[in-house]
Amino acid sequence: MTESVTADPIVHLQECVSLVIDRSCYAEANQAFTQLKERLATDDPLAAKMLELLWDEMLSARRSASFWEQLSDIERQFTEQMAASHVQLQQNYLRLIQEQ
Repeated sequence: MTESVTADPIVHLQECVSLVIDRSCYAEANQAFTQLKERLATDDPLAAKMLELLWDEMLSARRSASFWEQLSDIERQFTEQMAASHVQLQQNYLRLIQEQ
């Protein structure tokens, strides 16, 4: 995200959310959100506080989703390796039976 602050707070928030999707951009997303929150705090401190709470919950949910995605990927790889090992064992067994 560029240093210039978007004039429309909704567009600015959408940019912050799109940055959070990529875990490597968390710091940049937080910086952009802080700018937005500070801008909103001058007009409506209560709205800024509520937005901050929602932002924190969204970050927490995003981290949780990322964790479960990684765990799912590991489980899928493990399952694929087990299936490949099982096929190999079956082939070895059939070969052994044919040799007898």
